[in-house]
Amino acid sequence: MRLAQALRRIVWLAAALAHALAAAAGFAEPGGPLPGRLDTVFEQLRADPYAMELLISFGTSKGGSAGHLALALREGGDDDTVYSANFYADRDPQHAQGFYTRELMVAVPKKEYLYGTRSSLGETAAFGLDFGEVYKRSVIGIRVYGPPPAELDALRRFFGRINDDYQAQASGTDYHRGEISYDYMNLNCAKTIGAAFKHGAGYGTLLVYDPMPLSWLLPPLAAASANIPAEMAQKLVEQWHARGYTMDVVLYKKWPHSAWSDPHDEPRRGFDTLPDRFPSVLSLDFRADEGEYEDEENLYLMHLLRHLSRYALRIDAGTRDLQLLSHDARLPYADAVAQARDEARQQSKGVLRRLPVGVRDAAGLVAAASHPYDFTAPRP
Repeated sequence: MRLAQALRRIVWLAAALAHALAAAAGFAEPGGPLPGRLDTVFEQLRADPYAMELLISFGTSKGGSAGHLALALREGGDDDTVYSANFYADRDPQHAQGFYTRELMVAVPKKEYLYGTRSSLGETAAFGLDFGEVYKRSVIGIRVYGPPPAELDALRRFFGRINDDYQAQASGTDYHRGEISYDYMNLNCAKTIGAAFKHGAGYGTLLVYDPMPLSWLLPPLAAASANIPAEMAQKLVEQWHARGYTMDVVLYKKWPHSAWSDPHDEPRRGFDTLPDRFPSVLSLDFRADEGEYEDEENLYLMHLLRHLSRYALRIDAGTRDLQLLSHDARLPYADAVAQARDEARQQSKGVLRRLPVGVRDAAGLVAAASHPYDFTAPRP
């Protein structure tokens, strides 16, 4: 009896401590409170019978930021599991302490990945990267309907294989020419997701780049053979359509008021000051600032995602409840492709018209649509 009472007291003290820590931390900070209605909104989303969701995170630097790519697979419980390449699993000695390096492909619940303020990976997980993405940047989710359970199981097994190869310090596998550790140019987030579909799920025609010879010595070669998150997303969309799968899109909008800054960054910058750049395909927009999108290929993907949009999630500034917004103008895939291509062609600017921003604006060559991916934004 005394032992049971002692155990209950320990549990009560742990709960009280967790509550106190949550009260001490502010909203959109590690350890802080979660958005209201989180479970309710996710239950509404999971009422749709999608099988998986490709999550495209926006870029957070002024230029040349490609964003991030992760994959959520449907599970039997009340949440999906997100598989995401670990930026710090690169065997850099500076990351051996104070960073999560146990796995190359981390697996976390989707609520935690997008809105969580505590990580199941432990204290070394990175807020705004491994969990709590929306406090740092927006995320676009492409939900896919139709893949059989066997395909999802094959993807899970492949992510497990990557982790096994990472632990074994393998090199020269069938899915990657070099060492199995994270590399921003070579074995990055887009490469791991693409390889999972190509080598795990049997997408034989999916184009996934391997590093060029000597690319580790010459950065331009590495850049030329890098897999880009948004470009990989576009390839996968085309693959899914060819297989007869259907798709819709969810926009998880950034909470723009988090002053939290990553203590590992130098200089430290609050999340609220970071750009929220659409993660460009490999195009002339790749180094464009937020809202300055003019390349036809990049505009095409933005418009395509908008026309496939079904929902947007945003946190209400007053109540801090999660809101679910519906988009009634979603188009069938073929119509979305045709309309997106036409809009991109009309709005794009040719190479000869790409003048410096000040000169361009003075000449009246201002981009016609700054955020064509976001159906919740005012239309021009």
